[in-house]
Amino acid sequence: RPYRDRVIHLLALRTYKKPELLARLQRDGVMQKDKGTLGKILQQVANWNARDNTFSLKEHLFQTLQPDWPGYTEIDRQNLTIILSRKSAPSLNSTNTSQAPSLGPSERDAPARP
Repeated sequence: RPYRDRVIHLLALRTYKKPELLARLQRDGVMQKDKGTLGKILQQVANWNARDNTFSLKEHLFQTLQPDWPGYTEIDRQNLTIILSRKSAPSLNSTNTSQAPSLGPSERDAPARP
């Protein structure tokens, strides 16, 4: 499995601090040569939270995840299903901001200002 894919699929489950992520990748058998590229991969695929020094997966990458990825345990797969269902469900508090506000009669009939 490519190193970048491992990082993406791990970050999909939860946020990680860099040392935690390195430890998890080492347990999974990541080669020593790949460890040096983690910073570059994180810049590409993760958002960094400066408050708690954690990394989370960029939103657009959730669409590329494979729920049957071989590195996942059955529990990981169940958790990912829950996470993905939350991300795909429309937010109940969101409002449609793409519509322009309606104009009153005097604004609608007034000539455009240069």
